[in-house]
Amino acid sequence: MWGVNSATHKNNGPAGLDRVRNLLSLLRGRGDSDGEDEIMCGLQYFSSFDDSATLLFPEEQPEVHCSRERSRAAWKIIEEYLMPFVEKEKYQLSSRCRLHPSNDIFRDQEEHKIHVDINEWRCGYCKKIFRAEKYLDQHFDNRHNNLLNVENRSGENDQREKEIASVAIELSLWIAVTNISYVSHGKCLADLCGALHCDFVINSQSHKTKCNPPAAARNRHLCEDLADSCFPVKEGSSATRLHEFFLRQFCDAHSCSRGRKPFSRGGRKHTSVFYLATSVLILMFLPIFYLIVYLYQREMRTGKTQLKRISKPGRKPKPS
Repeated sequence: MWGVNSATHKNNGPAGLDRVRNLLSLLRGRGDSDGEDEIMCGLQYFSSFDDSATLLFPEEQPEVHCSRERSRAAWKIIEEYLMPFVEKEKYQLSSRCRLHPSNDIFRDQEEHKIHVDINEWRCGYCKKIFRAEKYLDQHFDNRHNNLLNVENRSGENDQREKEIASVAIELSLWIAVTNISYVSHGKCLADLCGALHCDFVINSQSHKTKCNPPAAARNRHLCEDLADSCFPVKEGSSATRLHEFFLRQFCDAHSCSRGRKPFSRGGRKHTSVFYLATSVLILMFLPIFYLIVYLYQREMRTGKTQLKRISKPGRKPKPS
């Protein structure tokens, strides 16, 4: 929602700060604590600028800084190690939960990737062909950047954003904040990688890294915040069970104690390619095997009959 402009318009500094304070008062009067938090972050950052600071106006498009690769890794983890259990509980994630699909800035673009062959990727928007996924990613950044999921389309949140935006436009200002979660409307899944153990998945070949206790504590705190916001225990038994599951599945591993690994509760069950291939071969060769057995047994029975017929003329007569 927020961006940064370093141009120098000295008249916008203090006046803009007063306008933000007025907007904060409006939000307080309405009891909008979430909107107030956003404005407070803006105030803290904006107050660090001198009079030469200016605000980004709505017609300017802020550049979104969010790692597509790490966001993709975070989404795969959510799909693999969380959603099967959420689906089992028939629980609906709130759009206010940062793990909800609508809170992934790249979700629509990722869903428009078509993996045709090992060296062939197709853009679902314009049908162009690329020989590697990284080139398709670059194509999205260059040609379809306007299709990033930066608008909040959820009901309650959407209404709140519209109210805040309408006041901001009327005052002709946007708050200058560099925090990535605000630049991307809080929809950068890469920001959650610490809590979701993206590095564990990305660097699957080298897990032996020295533990950093402060970093582990920060990631655990973020992980517990996700559990509280996505699965509030007050929402019933399913939410309570998923809250407990999330703590065990993701948060317990944020510790320097040995023996604790992420995803301890397992993930989505995949059918092995080897298992499928073996099953197909068995189904193909089983009828052939039974045919061979049948022909062999029939041949054996035919051979025995012929031997009996040959041995009859050579019998010696019984003595009287």
